[in-house]
Amino acid sequence: MRAARLSVVTATAVVALTAVTGCAEKGSSGDSDRVIDVTATDSKCEVSKKEFPAGHLELAIENKGSKVTEVYVLFPDDRIVTERENIGPGTRQKVTAEVKAGTYTIACKPGMKGDGIRQEVKATGGTAAKRDPRLDAAVAAYRKYAQEQADATLPAAKTFAAAVKAGDLEAAKKAYAPSRIGWERTEPVAESFGDIDPKVDVRADGLEDGQKWTGWHRLEKALWQDKKITAEDKTLADRLITDLTDWQNRVGKADITPTSMANGAKELLDEVATGKVTGEEERYSHTDLVDFKANVEGAEKSYELLKPVAKENNAALVTELDKQFAALNTLLDKYRADKSSYDFTSYDKVGDADRKELSDGVNALAEPLSKLAAAVVTKSA
Repeated sequence: MRAARLSVVTATAVVALTAVTGCAEKGSSGDSDRVIDVTATDSKCEVSKKEFPAGHLELAIENKGSKVTEVYVLFPDDRIVTERENIGPGTRQKVTAEVKAGTYTIACKPGMKGDGIRQEVKATGGTAAKRDPRLDAAVAAYRKYAQEQADATLPAAKTFAAAVKAGDLEAAKKAYAPSRIGWERTEPVAESFGDIDPKVDVRADGLEDGQKWTGWHRLEKALWQDKKITAEDKTLADRLITDLTDWQNRVGKADITPTSMANGAKELLDEVATGKVTGEEERYSHTDLVDFKANVEGAEKSYELLKPVAKENNAALVTELDKQFAALNTLLDKYRADKSSYDFTSYDKVGDADRKELSDGVNALAEPLSKLAAAVVTKSA
């Protein structure tokens, strides 16, 4: 889920992550037709050009503001083409995307809240290079995977909802984390629709003004903090199933490209860094490591599908990604007795030193993973 307000601990993790994924990137000279310099401040979102050729596009983002920000490329209906969250003050990020001819919006969101400061831009008809057929196959396979995850989530979520509606506190607690695994594996696809994530996966501190709190985390609070199930909670359980069914029905229509797969993998690591490692995502249930593992699995699925082309274009990057995925998975295995289960140590039992080790593992993977999108569209020099 998107964190909307950051604690001091989370902000520190964000700065550490952006330092390895963005600070080393040099600002663009702005001389390429396919590069847009985006300068974000607390009150402005400046773009170096408002018209560019369709095809591969690079955003060279610099945050000159005092707040953590995020930058989006949006379709006219506010669906997400690509995004980069958690861009710390004084840091730079690069994002590679694919766009067809048409009108889009670039939005900067200082403080990561609201509709953002927006600039309308236009992709014109151009000479987009023909895509490697292996990448078309990767997109098809990932679309199938995303649908499978949504299809598998509904029965698990219905088990959770049924326990809530029956007033069975312990059964609902037991069903809670398993009901979220498929969502966490493919969260960037769900987030791309714009309106589903705030309904099912928002935390209390992520609510917009006037927004009613619904979804998993509202029920999580009832089960673990309030320790009781109310009539309203039972209604919210039905609402959760309605919203997840909407997600299931829309997954097949998601706009998926090789670069959105690669950027989505990076977004999943950002999710881990800003929510799971800090313990803020599952602050009542402490089931953060279940989400953590699912996020890593989803990122690794995208990577494996894109790997043949990425290896051809940048073999050294693939070697590093293989190494870091293996290292992070091995680290996570320390927190479960059975490697085939999702029965992880409660995160409130994980000490500061171990959390630091997990954070370091995430950062070590996030840095090379931020280069995957570029590796599937360009050959290394």
